[in-house]
Amino acid sequence: MAVLPGHVFPFIPDAAAPASPEIDSAWKGKNMAGELEGKVAIVTGGARGLGQGVVEVFAEEGARIIIADLLEDEGQALTASLGNVARFRRTDVSSREDMQALVDYAIAEFGDLDVMMNNAGISDNDAASVLDADFASFERIMAINVKGVMLGTQIAGRHMAKKGGGSVINTSSISGIHAGFGFFSYRASKAAVVNFTKTAACELGVHLVRVNCICPGNIPSEMGAFAATPGLEDEKASRIKQAVKDTRMNWQPLKRQGAPRDIANGALYFGSDRSAQVTGQILAIDGGATCGDSKSQIADILEARATVEAEF
Repeated sequence: MAVLPGHVFPFIPDAAAPASPEIDSAWKGKNMAGELEGKVAIVTGGARGLGQGVVEVFAEEGARIIIADLLEDEGQALTASLGNVARFRRTDVSSREDMQALVDYAIAEFGDLDVMMNNAGISDNDAASVLDADFASFERIMAINVKGVMLGTQIAGRHMAKKGGGSVINTSSISGIHAGFGFFSYRASKAAVVNFTKTAACELGVHLVRVNCICPGNIPSEMGAFAATPGLEDEKASRIKQAVKDTRMNWQPLKRQGAPRDIANGALYFGSDRSAQVTGQILAIDGGATCGDSKSQIADILEARATVEAEF
């Protein structure tokens, strides 16, 4: 079948590329190379979603982990499932006191801190036009998404600088590196994380503290699923989520559904000694969504020409 360049295919699930959570199950147990053996890590927002994926992979790779979150039930359950290598600490990342106590707790429990992943974040899921948006959640989004990252980097960085090095990993989003419609407060916060990551990397390099950033793309999660509509019956909610998932898939070149463990494997690289010479880098894990145009302008031009030519 001849296909015009840039043709956007409808998403067709592939057995070789299962969607989350099946893809997470397929990955489990396949790392286990001891990449983080002997290291201590903190993962904020680690109780579920992308953070949970990071926590699980870090544990498999030998790290001892502090799971920091406001979701106490989920955090305690995840901690219990991992055994003695994990602890849970209820933490508001926008609070300097909470973040200082978190770092102090990690050192008290496990004796050190080698990897700080500032992953906690929120979104307003506001798809309104810039002319209509009320920016009602701006302060809260900035406090968690930006101030939380800054505090985590600063407080963990102080300990790492004293001990001679470490790795800080910040979670941004493809919305922070690629402009688009809606979600203005969220986009602004994630762009700030990208710039702060590079700025901190410039300053902390002299202490051998590496600061890098991951920008997740289309990964189903509680925060990113603006298909989530409370109060809908299960079947309707499920169909809406699937419709959103299929639509998002059309906007990325790689026709494979990403999962939290894809993000976790990027964090594993930044947290391990394999990235010893890497700092100030922004890694998009997005199925190619930010690599270029999602459809071919040439194809549209040829189609427009063909329409006119058919009239003569």
